[in-house]
Amino acid sequence: MSKLLNYTRLPMEDAVYANRLAYSVHFALQNEEGKWTALNHNSGVLFVKATENKDGSLNPKSLKNPWLFSLKEGGYGVFAVRMLANGETDTEDLGTAVFWTCKDLVRFEEKGLVKLADGPLQDVRCEYVGDGEKSYRLQWQLSDGTWKEAVLSSIEDLKLNDQTAKLSGSMIGESDVIDGFQGEMGCFDEILGCVPRNEIEIPEELATYLKKKLMPAVNVGVEVPDEVKVGLEGNQTKDVRAVLSDMRAEALYSDGARVPKKIIWDEDALKKIDFSKPGRHVITGKVYQPHFAFPICTDRADPCVCKWNGKYYYIATNDADGNHTLYMRCADSLETIRDAQEHLILDSSTYEDIGGLLWAPEFHVIDGNMYLFHAATPGPFFCEESHVMELRRGGDPLKKEDWSRPRRVVKPDGSDICEAGKEITLDMTEFEWQGELYVIWSQRQFLPKDLGAWLYIAKLDRKEPWKLASDTYVLSKPEYGWANNHTFVDEGPFALIRGDKLYVTFSSAAVDSTYVVGLLQIDAGKDPLDVTNWRKNNYPLFTSRSYEGEYGTGHNAYVIDEDGITWNTYHARPGVDGPRSTGIRRVHFDVDGEPMLDVTEELDLKEEFSKVETVLIVE
Repeated sequence: MSKLLNYTRLPMEDAVYANRLAYSVHFALQNEEGKWTALNHNSGVLFVKATENKDGSLNPKSLKNPWLFSLKEGGYGVFAVRMLANGETDTEDLGTAVFWTCKDLVRFEEKGLVKLADGPLQDVRCEYVGDGEKSYRLQWQLSDGTWKEAVLSSIEDLKLNDQTAKLSGSMIGESDVIDGFQGEMGCFDEILGCVPRNEIEIPEELATYLKKKLMPAVNVGVEVPDEVKVGLEGNQTKDVRAVLSDMRAEALYSDGARVPKKIIWDEDALKKIDFSKPGRHVITGKVYQPHFAFPICTDRADPCVCKWNGKYYYIATNDADGNHTLYMRCADSLETIRDAQEHLILDSSTYEDIGGLLWAPEFHVIDGNMYLFHAATPGPFFCEESHVMELRRGGDPLKKEDWSRPRRVVKPDGSDICEAGKEITLDMTEFEWQGELYVIWSQRQFLPKDLGAWLYIAKLDRKEPWKLASDTYVLSKPEYGWANNHTFVDEGPFALIRGDKLYVTFSSAAVDSTYVVGLLQIDAGKDPLDVTNWRKNNYPLFTSRSYEGEYGTGHNAYVIDEDGITWNTYHARPGVDGPRSTGIRRVHFDVDGEPMLDVTEELDLKEEFSKVETVLIVE
C-alpha cells in the first residue's frame, strides 16, 4: 500500500497562485523514505463548481477543509466546505457540505450538497468503519467550534441537494473527532504552501497510475533493432540510405509509452564501409530531437501551424502592432519557422468592415481547400466577430491577393450569430468528426449583463464554411476556479482526434500569467451537439507550473508532422509580465491516451540515451 496526502495550499500573489487555485484539493504521494512528492506540479486536481443564476451568470466558488476517504463499494469520496471564491463564508446554501465520488482519484463526480447545519460550517470529516448498520462516521464542526456526528449504513442515506432536510447528529467531544494527518509540519517543507488535511492508504497500482497520470512522462531509455540487413544488388549506397532513413529508435517513457524517433547516422563511418562485399559493421547514430527554445516568436499569440502540400505554414495574433495585421510564414520544417520570412495576409485598412483587433487566426483545410478562420471588427471591441477567408483554388497562401475578403460567420438562414455591440464571437475552430463538419467558438454577452465567455458548438456547412448548418449549443462555461480566475472565460478551442476519441483543448481565465488550458473529450458514436456526451476535466492540463519561466500558457493548436508526431503550438509569457510569445512542444499521450502537454525537451529525450548503435549486415 502507498500513502496519499490530501491538502490545500496557502494562496500566493494573485498573478502566480490566487485564492481560486489554492483553495482546491491537491495530492502528494509518500515514497519509501517517507518524503512527500506533490502531484500535478503542486496544482489542484479537484475544484468545486460555480453555481448558476437564472440568467446564466455564474457565482464562483472555492472549497476548504476537504476530506478524502474510502467508500464501502470501492472508490473514494470527498467532502468539503464550500466557500466564496476569495475564501469567505458562502451564505448561499448555508450549512451544507459538497460531496464527490471517484474511482481513480482523477475523474471526480460532484454529487451535490448535504445539509448539515443551519449556520456556517467550519469542517467536515468522514470515514468508512466497516459493513453493517454503522458503516460510516460523518462529522462536522459548527461555527462555535462544537462537533456533531451521524452514523450511516450507506452513503446513499445522505439527502443530497435537499435544503429542507438537515442531517441529524449527536454532539461529540474533541477526543472523538476523526484524526487527520498525524505527521510533523516539517514533512512538507518541499511542498510550497502545503496545508495538510488527511492521508489515506491506496493500492500500489493506483499510486503508480497517479504518478503516470499526474506527473510528466520521463524518458527512461531508447531501443533500436540489434541489426539491420541490406542486400548487394543494385545501387548499394542508395539502398542503405533508404533503409537507414526509414529506421526508427523507440524512446521509452516512465508511463510505459513508446515513441518512434528519427536517427541521424554517422555519415563518416558509413562512407568507410565497402558495400561491394558481405560483412558486419557496427554503426552509430544519434536520436534526433528537434529543439524549440522558448520563445520561437515574440509578440505572437494564439499561434497555429498547418502542414499543407509538404510545407509548414505559421500564423498568429500580432501583439507587436496592437493586433492590426496578420502575417504568415512558410517553412520546410517546424524548426525553421523561427527564421522564416513574414508575409502580410490581412490588415485593418484594406476593407471598410475590417478594422483592428485581428485575433486568433487558424488554418483549416476542408475538402482540400484552405481556409483562414479569424476574428475581426469594424472598429469597436464590442463588435468583434468570427470571420472566414478562402484561398483561391491553386493559390499561394503567402500572397495576400490570393485570399478572399473576410466573410462574417452566420447562421443557416444567413442572420448573424449574435447582435454586434452586445455580444462578440471569436476563436472559431473547425474539425470533421464522423463525416460531419463542426465548429466550436467562444461567445460573450456584455449587454444587458456580462455573462463571461462560453464555448458554443454547431454543425458547419461544407459547401459554404462561413455558414452554420445547425442550431447552436452551449458546450462549456467557466465554472471552475481555474477557469474564472480574474475573469470568466472559456475560449481558444482546438480539436485533436485520436482513434475513437475526440479531444478539444480550450483556454480559460484572464489572458495574463494565470491563463490555462482545459480539456473536453467525447467518444466516437456520440452526438457532439448533445452536451451531456462530453466529459470535462476538473483540473487544467497546461498551466504556468508546467514549464519553469513560462507563464499564462494557453490558446494552443496542434499540427502532426510527416512522422506522425503531434506538436503543440501555444503562447506563453517569458516572465509574469512578459509579452505573449509562441512556443512549440511535443504532445505526449498519457496512460489513458489523453494529451499530456507538460513534457519538456529535457524529459522527452535524455542526453544519456541519445546515442545509439546497431549492426549493419551486408548480405
